[in-house]
Amino acid sequence: MDSADHSVLDYLFLFHWVCKENFNLCVVHEPIKMKAGEILLLLLGLTVIHCGVFAAGPPTCPDENSFLKFPKLNMRYKWLLTQIKGKGPSSKKRLAFKWYNADEEILGKKMKDWLRFSVAFWHTFRDTGGDPFGAATKHWPWEDGSNSVAMSKRRMRANFEFIDKLGVDRWCFHNRDIAPDGKTAVAALAKERQGSKLKPLWGTAQLFMHPRYMHGGATSSELGVYAYGTAQVKKAKEVTHFLGGENYVFWDGHEGYQSLMNTDMEQELDHMGRFFQAAVAYKKKIGFNGTLLIEPKPQEPIKHQYDWGAATAANFLQKYGLIDEFKLNIECNHATLSGHSCHHELETARINGLFGNIDANTGDPQIGWDTDHFLIDFAEATMIMISVIRNGGIAPGGFNFDAKLRRESTDVEDLFIAHIIGMDTIARGLRNAAKLIEDGSLAELVRKRYQSFDIEIGAQIEAGKADFELLEKKAMEWGEPKVASGKQELPEMIFQSAL
Repeated sequence: MDSADHSVLDYLFLFHWVCKENFNLCVVHEPIKMKAGEILLLLLGLTVIHCGVFAAGPPTCPDENSFLKFPKLNMRYKWLLTQIKGKGPSSKKRLAFKWYNADEEILGKKMKDWLRFSVAFWHTFRDTGGDPFGAATKHWPWEDGSNSVAMSKRRMRANFEFIDKLGVDRWCFHNRDIAPDGKTAVAALAKERQGSKLKPLWGTAQLFMHPRYMHGGATSSELGVYAYGTAQVKKAKEVTHFLGGENYVFWDGHEGYQSLMNTDMEQELDHMGRFFQAAVAYKKKIGFNGTLLIEPKPQEPIKHQYDWGAATAANFLQKYGLIDEFKLNIECNHATLSGHSCHHELETARINGLFGNIDANTGDPQIGWDTDHFLIDFAEATMIMISVIRNGGIAPGGFNFDAKLRRESTDVEDLFIAHIIGMDTIARGLRNAAKLIEDGSLAELVRKRYQSFDIEIGAQIEAGKADFELLEKKAMEWGEPKVASGKQELPEMIFQSAL
């Protein structure tokens, strides 16, 4: 770096920023050559800045319209001035896609249309890194320590700047994470900032964080809470509709019970059914054409949550006459908490006509709770994409990164790295799944395994025309059946060859 390119004010501004951010984000990695006079002026200015900054309280952003840009001297963050680009699998650049290529066509559809990526506002912009045993570790440069409407607008601007640089065109939100309780002023700013190119993949009402929802929202034993929950969902749905959202999600963090000794489970399930019936009616009243989604989750924090898994949710929707009004938002980490794989839950949703959306994350197999890590297992991603392809795609749903940084990752750069590896993993899964489908060996293996049902009697069973009397007669005719090998290791070999 040539010091002649920069004035003393440049240096002062850089050190001013460093002081305000407590050396957390802005680090100069190249030596700065300065003249003696410049050094004296710098020290004088730094002293003034030091006094002003440490007397001024929480830091504020220097530029309300650009939260991820940094001073031109800070070469470490120069990449933040442009979008993340694809560089291919051989690239060593950490801030570039290796496998994701938005416009590349795979199986007759562009990659971006297969995947429909979305940024989750709550984990990306509201997660603090805190856990039950530790305080917050993340202090982003756009934060001022408050939860005011002004601060909410600042986060929203940072959100859209991040989305633009990442190169995706969808985002998801919980209403209480984009604005303080009871405030809706941020919606207009979101509408302005997203313009015509961006839209919410989905919105939802957060009916679990506030103490009023300690017993749930739709299943609360208190009428006032039930009514408050409906009002909150009403407004969240209106905002989602206003912003052009493609879906609306119900995630019921406290809809369940701790003990059946003080719970009327039947009444609570009936209340939840009526809650959803009213939600369908209001959707139609306001002309919202998006898909309503239920996100199954088995536990954590409630001992037993009513929407335990995909099969449980399907049964619930069938019972309350909602099977044609809802689809499912499958979260991979929730699938493992229920004792299933993400692929199992997706296939359960698919064969029931309920495949709606995927919350792309994963848990740590050694930790028994919802850690919401970014998905990095491309074998799992391949299985997920097999279900997506079998479903003919995922639209109007998509892949929402309901995932957060590890507690120890505290740089703005880490937000980009995490999303890049998540997008690359799923893109690689799509490529692998396409190879398996084009090769056809795995599909042929499955077909041959069930080929006995292609014969006359088997075809009658498939058509629902074979009764017990006919089958008993044939069983006596055929004698002891021969059972072929399941060839369990062969499909694993075929699968591995595509990775």
